Amino acid sequence: MYRSDVVGSLLRPAYLKEARERHEAGQLSETDFKRTEDRAVDEAIALQERTGIDVITDGEVRRYAFYGHLIDAVEGFDKLGGWAIPFRNEKGEELVLPRPVVVSKLRRKRPMCAEEFTYVRARTHHAAKATMISAQQAAAYYDSRKSAGAYSKIDAYLADIVDILREEVQELIRLGCTYIQIDSPQYAALLDPQLREGYRQRGNDPDRLLDLSTEMDNAVIGDHPGVTFGLHLCRGNNQSKFYASGDYGPITRIFRQTRFQRFLLEYDDERSGGFEPLRQVPEDRTVVLGLVSSKKSALESKDELKQRIKQASAFIPLERLALSPQCGFASTLEGNLVTSDNQEAKLRLVAETATEVWGEPAAASRLRA
Repeated sequence: MYRSDVVGSLLRPAYLKEARERHEAGQLSETDFKRTEDRAVDEAIALQERTGIDVITDGEVRRYAFYGHLIDAVEGFDKLGGWAIPFRNEKGEELVLPRPVVVSKLRRKRPMCAEEFTYVRARTHHAAKATMISAQQAAAYYDSRKSAGAYSKIDAYLADIVDILREEVQELIRLGCTYIQIDSPQYAALLDPQLREGYRQRGNDPDRLLDLSTEMDNAVIGDHPGVTFGLHLCRGNNQSKFYASGDYGPITRIFRQTRFQRFLLEYDDERSGGFEPLRQVPEDRTVVLGLVSSKKSALESKDELKQRIKQASAFIPLERLALSPQCGFASTLEGNLVTSDNQEAKLRLVAETATEVWGEPAAASRLRA
């Protein structure tokens, strides 16, 4: 049981962004770029270790976006040619994110996450997890016009996606990974009332899509005793902006119908709704409350977090809860509108609050011993 967790991505240092630009321009060798990436991962690990987080990632700093591992490792995508999605903030300010689109038959060139996980495994004694895109998220990269030459129907594309992701899960487990997180913010399109209506107007039943998505998730994660699978759900995260709102009520069947043991849920503001849907989480599952905002610089108080944990425990027992930021700090290369000091303070707040609520994790005691 990990009481303090991270969702995945951390802010990219300026030197890494510069190195990526130079590498893409052919001005930096593969070897030198990899050494720069390694330095950034080392710093990400050190940050998480000194803040006291129970389970860590590599910060996803090797990716240009949280889904970049799929696009870079699998042949067949136009990186920026997909339908764009608008993100906004509370002030109504918007930015549009161009997304990938599949344009040729998929071919797995290399593992997506193996380098990330094995490097972290070798660099820390802490528990580490791998983060992966979901098939449901990848479904958004199909366009009936642009993708038809490769896949006349989306079902054939999704079948290949599921096979590729399932192979990745098996490879991670072979490498010793015991905690795999599947990221699926696209589920937010099935909880937001306006987006649900948009699906209906385009002739798609959002509830049928939800059932299909849970089937794909289950096919990807399979049956692997001793391995924890987590599902991260949020409402979009791009440079401190979001694209959806609404509580988890319309998609609670995810809690009941999937094999995930751990749900990392966004709960940092009123867009997430109340804790009532947590009644639907089966008794053998854990919910990680994303109460600390990765979008805003203001630091939450421990008293506030403890009060919200107490409120959630009215719907799901305290022993089945944990704590994390609501999302990553840099789902895309640009990162959210927070500083590295903000990021460190928030991670430390998560770890310290978790210790005060649930007690010191056993792993920490073993490390000191």
